[in-house]
Amino acid sequence: MTRYLTPWRISLLCLITVYTDGLVPNSSAIDVLSFLTAGLFPLDPADKQWEKHYLPRITEIEEVLSGHESSVPGRSLWDLFLKKIWSLDSLDALEVFFNDEIPSLLTKTREQLIQDRDHGLAPENEGMRLSRSSPLGAFVRRAYLEYTRLQFHDSVTLWTGFVKYRLPTYNMWARRNASDKQDPVDINLNVHGFNSSAYLSHVVYGSIEDDEEDEGVVSVKDAERLIEFQVGELQRLGGRVPEEMRAQLKRIITSDSNAPVLMYYLEYLDAWRAGDYTSAFDNLHRYFDYTMHSNSDRSAYQFSLLNLAIIQADFECFSEAISAVQEAVAIARESHDMNCLNFCMSWLYHFGKAFPEQMREVQNSGMLGNEKEGLMFLKAKAKDAEMWSLMSTTILSEAKLEMQQGESLATIVESFVRASHINVTKGLSNPTGAYILLQSAMYARIGATHLAWLDTEVFRECYMEGHPYEEFVKLTFRNCQILAQKGNYKEAFARMNKVEPERLRAFKYNNSWTYYSGLLQLRRQINRDDKVAVEHILAQLQAIQLLDFDMRLLLAFHTIEFTLRQGDTGRALRMVEQAANTMQPENFDVHSQIKLLCLKARILEKSGHPQRGFSLAMRAASIAHRSKVLFDLWEAICTLAAVLLSLREFEATAELVESIMPQILEAEDSALTARAYSLLVDANMGIAGELSTSKQGGERTLARKEYVNRALGYIDSAYDAYEEIEDILGQTEMMAKKATVMHLTGDPVLANDYAAKYLDLRKRRGAEI
Repeated sequence: MTRYLTPWRISLLCLITVYTDGLVPNSSAIDVLSFLTAGLFPLDPADKQWEKHYLPRITEIEEVLSGHESSVPGRSLWDLFLKKIWSLDSLDALEVFFNDEIPSLLTKTREQLIQDRDHGLAPENEGMRLSRSSPLGAFVRRAYLEYTRLQFHDSVTLWTGFVKYRLPTYNMWARRNASDKQDPVDINLNVHGFNSSAYLSHVVYGSIEDDEEDEGVVSVKDAERLIEFQVGELQRLGGRVPEEMRAQLKRIITSDSNAPVLMYYLEYLDAWRAGDYTSAFDNLHRYFDYTMHSNSDRSAYQFSLLNLAIIQADFECFSEAISAVQEAVAIARESHDMNCLNFCMSWLYHFGKAFPEQMREVQNSGMLGNEKEGLMFLKAKAKDAEMWSLMSTTILSEAKLEMQQGESLATIVESFVRASHINVTKGLSNPTGAYILLQSAMYARIGATHLAWLDTEVFRECYMEGHPYEEFVKLTFRNCQILAQKGNYKEAFARMNKVEPERLRAFKYNNSWTYYSGLLQLRRQINRDDKVAVEHILAQLQAIQLLDFDMRLLLAFHTIEFTLRQGDTGRALRMVEQAANTMQPENFDVHSQIKLLCLKARILEKSGHPQRGFSLAMRAASIAHRSKVLFDLWEAICTLAAVLLSLREFEATAELVESIMPQILEAEDSALTARAYSLLVDANMGIAGELSTSKQGGERTLARKEYVNRALGYIDSAYDAYEEIEDILGQTEMMAKKATVMHLTGDPVLANDYAAKYLDLRKRRGAEI
C-alpha cells in the first residue's frame, strides 16, 4: 500500500495536463475543475455516495468528460484524456511523466527564476502553469514528492495497479487510435514479440485481466480518509459500521501491515455499540497507546480518559467511570484544555441526572455545585470557547430542568427560543432531534397534543435522515405513543416495525426499541385485561433494565394501573410508595409527582377511604395548576371528582368535570376522556337518584328524566372512548350501567339487550384471559 499515489490520482494528473495544455474550452472549465477539486478534499459526512467518492472508477471520469467537446475539432475531452493515459505505455514512460512533465505544470519559484537568469537563459513562454499555492498546484507538488519517495517495488505496484485501472478503456481508445494500437499492458512486450498471455508477462504482471482489485488501488491516505469518514459517521449517528464498509476496511487492513492507527478507534466505537465491552476496552487502550507514543505533547491523554469514562458508564462500571472523568477534568484544567473540560463537565452533569446515587461523592466535593450552577458554568464556557452545539444542548438541558421542577412556562419557552436561535444562526443540525423531542414533551404537558404530534411528524418527514439513531428511536416511540393514546394501535405498531434494521444494529438502540415496543404492547394488553399476556410482557421488560429513569417510571405506572384493575389495592399502594422512594432530587419531575399523588388518591378512593384521598387529589391539582402542567391538571381534577363522587357530592362532581371537558377532549387521550364521561354518568345518575327520593312532582320528574337521559348520552360517549383503546373492562362497565339504567326506567326489552351485550363482553374478556 503506497502512502499517497494511486491509479486514480495518476488519472487526475493526466486530466490536469489536458487542462494545462489549453485543450479544455471555457464552457467546460467549471465542470472539469469541480470534478478535480471534488477528488482532492476529504469525504463529506452528509455524502451518501461515499463509495463513489472514496474509490472512484475510471467510468466516473467518463461520465464527466464524455459530454464535453475539446478545443480539438471532432474530439471530446474524454478522447484526449484516453490518449493521455494510454501514452503512458510502460513503467519508464510513467517515470518520465513524473520526473519531467509533472514539475513543468507548476510555476517556477523565485529561486529557479534567479538561477535561470544567472545561467543566461531567456524567460520561457510557459503557457498555462499552476500556482504552487492553489489546490491543484498543491496536489501536483504532493504527487511529485510522493513519487520520488517510492521504492522500486512500490513503483512497480503502482504501475501494475494503473494498468488494471485503465484496462476497461482499451477498446474505446483502440477504436479512436487504430494507428497507435499497442499492447494493453506494456509496449515493451510488443517490441520483444510477447503478448499479455505470455509466460514472461504473467511473471511480471500476474493475471492482469482478472477482476480482483490490486493493492495499489488504495493508499494509506485513502484508508485514513475512509476511516475518518466512518468515525465521524459513528460519532454523529451512533450506529455501527455497515457491512459493505466493513468489507472494505478488512481488505485494507489485510493488504498492508501499516494500518492507520485510527482504525483501532473505529473498532472501539463499533465494539462499544455492539455491547462488546472487552473488545471496546482493548481497542480504546490500543488506540490511545499508539496516539500517546506518536504525540509528544500528550494532549490526547485527557480525551482518552473521557472516552474511558463514557465506556465504563455505559457498561455500568460507575466508580471507574467517575475516577476516570475526575482525572480528565484535573488534567484538562492543568493544561488549560477548555474543549475537553467543557465536554467533561457536560458529561458529568448528564451522568449525575441519570445516576444520582453514584454522584453523591462528587457532589459533596463541590466540583459541580448545584444543577443550575453547573448549567450556568457550561453556558458561559461554551460561549467563550464558541462551542455552539454544546451551548445549544446546555440551554435545552436548562429548559428540561425547568420543566421537571415546574418553573414558569414563559421561561421554558424562552429557553426553547434561545436554543432554536443558536441552531439556526450557527447552522447546527445535530441538536434538532433533542430540541423537537423536548418541545413535544412540553406541548404534551400543557395539553396541546396536536402540537406535540406535529413536532414528531415534522421530525419524521424532514429530519429523519442524518440524525443520531438514539433520538430517532425516541421520537418514533413518542410518535407511536400519541397514536396509542388515541387507540390507533395498528398504525403505532406499523411505524415501530418500519424502523430500519441498520438503525438498530447497536445493542443499546435495539434494547431501547425492544423496550419501547414492549411498553406499547403492555398498554394495549392492560386495556384488553389479558392477565397472561401482561405478566409475560412485564417479565420481559423488567429483565431489560433500561438506564432511562423516565422509562422505568413509566413501566412502574403501567404496572400499578394493571394491579389496580385487578383489584389488589394493597399491593398497588405498596408499589406507589416504592416508586416514590426511587425519586431523587436529581431526577425529580413534577409530572411524576402529580401522577403518583393521583394514583395514591385513586387507590384510597377504591379501598373505601375517600377522605384520605381528597387531600392528595387537591394537592396534585394545586401543584399541576401552579406548574401549568395542564394535562396532569385535568387528570388530577378527574381524580378529585372521583373522590367527591365517593363522598356523594354528585352536583359538585358534575360541575367539576363538565368545566374541564373541552380541555380533556383537546388532550386527545381516549383513556382520560372515557374516565371523565364515566364520572359524568355516575354524577348524573346520583343527582337523579336524589331527586327520586325526595317528594314527587312534575318538575322533579322531568328533571330526573333529563339527568337520566344525560347519563345515557355520557354512557355512549364513554363506551366509544373505551372501544377506541380496546378497554374491555371499561366497555363491560358501561354496558352494565346502561342495562341498569334501562331497567330503572322501565324498559325491560332494552335492558335485556344491553345485559346480553354485557355478557358477550365478559365472555370475550374471559376468552382473552
